[in-house]
Amino acid sequence: MEKLTYHQHLIILELDSLELRRVRADLLFTYKLVFGLIDASLHDFFIPRFNESRRGHYYKLYLPTCKSNIRSNSFNYRVIQKWNSLPSSTNFTSLKRLHKSLASELLLPYCKVFFV
Repeated sequence: MEKLTYHQHLIILELDSLELRRVRADLLFTYKLVFGLIDASLHDFFIPRFNESRRGHYYKLYLPTCKSNIRSNSFNYRVIQKWNSLPSSTNFTSLKRLHKSLASELLLPYCKVFFV
């Protein structure tokens, strides 16, 4: 297998790419923040705007404005667009159900490099 490319390894082993796994892990961590499953405050990362009248799902999050480029690669800026664009059909009833509803096809548009 040492002569195979990374993409070929992924196909043979039936794995997702590292980038795709990072996107999924970021969304799962955000779920834990929103629902208080970890000992960290949601308000340290995001501004919650849980309002049913908005499009998409109920658990929208927002960021305070920042003009610094340093923060643009931090966790909260990296995940906010992905989290808010989850479809309304996403299952937020438990962490396990959210994980199952985060199909690779749903997350691939957020990857800079993806294999067809």
